[in-house]
Amino acid sequence: MKLLRKILFPFNVLYYSVVYLRNKGYDLGVLKSKSYPLPVICVGNLSVGGTGKTPTIEFLISLLQSNYKVAVLSRGYGRQSKGFVLADASSSAQTIGDESFQIAQKFPKITVAVDANRQRGIETLLALDSPPEVVLLDDAFQHRKVTPGLSILLTAYNHLYCDDIVLPAGNLRELRSGAKRAQIVIVTKCPTNLGHLEKQTIKKRLALQSGQQLFFSSIDYDEHIYSATEKLPLQTIKNKKYTLVTGIANAAPLVQYLESLGHEFEHLEFADHHEFSKQELRQISSKPLVLTTEKDVVRLQSLQHKALYFLPIKTKIDEHDVFENDIKNFINQS
Repeated sequence: MKLLRKILFPFNVLYYSVVYLRNKGYDLGVLKSKSYPLPVICVGNLSVGGTGKTPTIEFLISLLQSNYKVAVLSRGYGRQSKGFVLADASSSAQTIGDESFQIAQKFPKITVAVDANRQRGIETLLALDSPPEVVLLDDAFQHRKVTPGLSILLTAYNHLYCDDIVLPAGNLRELRSGAKRAQIVIVTKCPTNLGHLEKQTIKKRLALQSGQQLFFSSIDYDEHIYSATEKLPLQTIKNKKYTLVTGIANAAPLVQYLESLGHEFEHLEFADHHEFSKQELRQISSKPLVLTTEKDVVRLQSLQHKALYFLPIKTKIDEHDVFENDIKNFINQS
């Protein structure tokens, strides 16, 4: 992989130039961006995949849904449909994407929609009989045709954007200077024992602008696993040999967590958003006990495997009260 990236490095100049000119066009007003008369919160990153966007969106939903009509709009990565699609009882991972389907199932009282054209998506949502009061844009940091009122930028603890370079030799979708557009930066997937001194070191490395807020979040695993029909304590399967199936950007934290609990398991690891083939589904079906992620289970539901369980995760944010106040102050002032 390192050799391949060295080979690709000369192409970085071309990618860098294209991205720089595009962003400069928006910064100077040559390329037009549109804002909307309601609070629009964008959650995104500079790098490709694996920074915890969906758990952060779910955190915001939990924070806001009791007081506001919330809509989540994403492009619906991996879906087989086109254009604007509103989630309903007939939706599936194929029609709205696995992450959007996960959110729609988990939060049935909110509005979930997908559209690669975020302007059209927001305008269609506003034209609904019951329009949203707050729109959460999932993975839209680079979608500059929309000007969000608040941008939240995520960067993973073990792969900070300040240590990376742009595609194709690196993992950044755009230049590191793009971070200046964010009002809030969250370092995700932090160790639970992250100390004050290390937080200050990370803050210096990120070189945030005046006024940018920095928060740190960690992954919190549920104490239970869930199937279509039952809920069991996670430790129920500790002494059973099972198969862990993952199709996410970075399965290492989950694997490390389960191993730290003393679990022994076989791991079938697939690429992020992997569309399981019939042969792979048959292979998984042959396993007596299967554990997967909340994101992957929506693409495995066709199995009807009696021993298919998933382990939910959620985001814990340090200085939760400060973060909550920042979000609610933004909404109230919009």
